[in-house]
Amino acid sequence: VQLQASGGGLVQPGESLTLSCTCSKRTFAMGWFRQGPGPEREFVASISWPGTKTEYADSAKGRFAISRDNTYGTVYLQMNSLKPEDTAVYYCAARAIQTTSRKSSEYTFWGQGTLVTVSS
Repeated sequence: VQLQASGGGLVQPGESLTLSCTCSKRTFAMGWFRQGPGPEREFVASISWPGTKTEYADSAKGRFAISRDNTYGTVYLQMNSLKPEDTAVYYCAARAIQTTSRKSSEYTFWGQGTLVTVSS
């Protein structure tokens, strides 16, 4: 299984950015995690197959939206009202079980990460 993430970049506070992740297995549940300066990889959002359920971290609720295009096996993370504390490497992940999960240990496959920097 291969995952390819893209869409990171440098934005100013308050701006928006959309991350994409294409998975070679279209029927997997998908998640986004991020890793800032600390050692922990933090949960951001998750979406089930085929997309009927989503979960968000408290820090993402109301600002971020996860969605998927099942035709192409692509998952998106729309990030709005970005803050400097959102700065991190964002990773997409996939798991064969089709329900959402907040736990990084429950994801088997990981993309390479894409850097998001929020700074003025």
